[in-house]
Amino acid sequence: MASVRFADLQSRPTEFLDFTSLTLDEFQRLVPPFEAAFQAHMSEWRLDGKPRTARRFTVYQNCPLATPEDRLLFILAYVKTYALQVVQGRLFGMGQSKANQWIHVLLPVLLAALRTLRDAPARSLTALAQRLGVSETDAASVVTPLMEASAPVGIVPAAAPASPLLPMTGRNGGSSAPKTLLNRPHVIAARKRTTPSKMSCWSTPCSRSSF
Repeated sequence: MASVRFADLQSRPTEFLDFTSLTLDEFQRLVPPFEAAFQAHMSEWRLDGKPRTARRFTVYQNCPLATPEDRLLFILAYVKTYALQVVQGRLFGMGQSKANQWIHVLLPVLLAALRTLRDAPARSLTALAQRLGVSETDAASVVTPLMEASAPVGIVPAAAPASPLLPMTGRNGGSSAPKTLLNRPHVIAARKRTTPSKMSCWSTPCSRSSF
């Protein structure tokens, strides 16, 4: 099964950047802490997520991610594209179940490596302020403009339905409900009109001739 490999992709810088969001130099700086975090993880856990109780991890024969670079490329491409696991597996020469195992192993490994480099995403304003060495007020001044700049343009107000299906499924209040036509005289007349063929035996006494 043909698959993506670091050895092939490194000679195409633009495509490599598209796959990983990193330049080749940035990627190479991330490899050592990533591999150290991977080996530390695999010393305690097996690839299937169970605790390791026997022999240490070794790259098995025909392993689809045999090198540190291929493992890092695999998880960076997944984080960048967030492809379906079956698609991710197809890209790197493995089935969906094996791709699922590698994803669950390598995601925490990548996070550990980024923490080692102090490049992990900050999950709170306090953590961001500590990383930048500034007060939380100064950190907020950095975050707020970024949030405003990334806000989508042309947001539809909540009161305005974004789909013609919403009026059918949403709650109708008294003020927003369409006005009925049943109060108009000609509609009332139409409702009172009967069809003789269906109502003759119910609205008037039936004679033997009607049968």
